Amino acid sequence: MYENKKILILGAAKSGIAVAKLLAGKNNDITLSDIKELADQDKKTLEDLGIKIIITSNQVDLINTSYDLVIKNPAIMSTSDIVKKLDNLGIRTENEIEVAYHFLPNDVTIIGVTGSNGKTTTTTLIYESLKRLGKSVILGGNIGYPLSSVISDIKSGDILLLEISDHQLCDIHDFKTNISVLTNICPTHLDYHGSYEHYKMTKKKIFNHHTSSDLAIINKSNADSEDVSSDILSKKKYFNDEENYYQDGFIYFHKEKYLDVNNIRLQGTHNYENILAALLVLEEFGLEKDKLEEFLSSFGGVEHRLEYVAEKSGVEYYNDSKSTNPTATITALKTFKKPIHLILGGLNRNQDFNELNDYMGFVKEIYAIGEVTDRVFDYASNLNIPCEKCYKLDDAMAKIKKNVKSGEVVLLSPGSSSQDQYVRFEDRGTEFKELI
Repeated sequence: MYENKKILILGAAKSGIAVAKLLAGKNNDITLSDIKELADQDKKTLEDLGIKIIITSNQVDLINTSYDLVIKNPAIMSTSDIVKKLDNLGIRTENEIEVAYHFLPNDVTIIGVTGSNGKTTTTTLIYESLKRLGKSVILGGNIGYPLSSVISDIKSGDILLLEISDHQLCDIHDFKTNISVLTNICPTHLDYHGSYEHYKMTKKKIFNHHTSSDLAIINKSNADSEDVSSDILSKKKYFNDEENYYQDGFIYFHKEKYLDVNNIRLQGTHNYENILAALLVLEEFGLEKDKLEEFLSSFGGVEHRLEYVAEKSGVEYYNDSKSTNPTATITALKTFKKPIHLILGGLNRNQDFNELNDYMGFVKEIYAIGEVTDRVFDYASNLNIPCEKCYKLDDAMAKIKKNVKSGEVVLLSPGSSSQDQYVRFEDRGTEFKELI
C-alpha cells in the first residue's frame, strides 16, 4: 500500500519526520517540506534515507497531481489554501496516524481517547493503571510519541493507547479503534475547522468503522457528545449517567459507592469524570480496585492541567495553561471555593467569555493577557469585577504580587490558545511556574 509511491509530506515536526522514516526504503519517492529549516541531525538522517527536503513558505505551489499521496501535518488548518487545493485536485490526503495504522500487527487492541477537554488526563489515567495491571501497553498519538516512531516497539497482543486530537482525526480513512472514549465536546478550534458543525463531525471520527464488537465510552451529560454518537454502531457505555457518576464525595460505579474522593489526590469534578471514563475502559482488562486506589492516592495530574504549583505566603498557585477554551476555564473555576486571582486571555479565536458568567462568584480580580486583553477587560467591566490590562504574563504576575493575600488562589486558566505569544501552551505554563 505504501510502496512505489510518490509522496509529499507537509510538515517536518515530530510526526512528519517519523512517518518519513517509516516510509523510507520502500522504493518511495518522498519529498518532505516545512516552512522552517530542520535541525542539522534530522536533515542529515532524512537525506541519508534518500528523502528530498524543501523549505518554503509557499507549500501550496508544491502540490500537484503527480503525487500519489500527501501526508499532512495536523497543524495545517482545514480552512487553509493547502487543504482547498488538495480537495480540488482530488489528491488522497492522510495523516501520520492513518499511515502508521497500516503497519500494526492485526491483533493489537487499540484504545483511542479524544474530547475538547480532559483527554490527556484520561489517557494518562488509563495508561498508568494498565501498567499497574501488568498489561503490555504502548502510549502514543497526541501524547508521548508519534505512532510511526513506536511501530517497531508494538508486538502481537499489545494494547495501543492513543490520545487523538481533532486535528489528527481530520485525515483518517481506514484507521479504527477497538475502544473509543469521547470525554466531551464544546466549541473550540473553530478557526481551524471553519464551523462548530465541522468540529463536531471531526470528533465523531473517533468511532470510525465501529461495529457492535467495538466499545464507545461517552459523556452522558454532554449534549453534543450524545448527539454525534447517536447513530454509531458501537456498544455504548456512559459516564455521568444514572449508573456512573460523582456525588457527595464519592465516585459511584455501576450504582455503588466505589471511590472516596478524600483518598484521591486529583481534585475537581472534571477529574472525577475523567476517572469514571478511565474506569469504564479498565474494567475491560480486569480492573483491580486496590491497585487503582493506591495509584489515585498519589497521582497529582498532568502538567499544565490544573496543576498545583506551590503555596507561598499562604497563596496557592495553579497552572492550567492547557485551558484553551472557556469550557476548560469553567472546569477550573468550579474547583475552588476561595478568592481567585484569574489570569485570562490569549489568542483571539472569537471565544465567548460570557460562558464563564455563572462561575465567576469566587473571582476577586482578573488579569487580562494576550491578543484579547481589551475584550477581557470589557468582559470583566460588564461583571463589575476589577481587571488589570496586563497584555503579558510577567506583567500580570507583577500586579498579582501586589494584590494577592494569604488564603487566596492565583489561577492561570486563560480560556484561550497561547499561540499569539507562545509556540505551545506548555511554554506559557512553564513561564508561569518560573515566575512563581
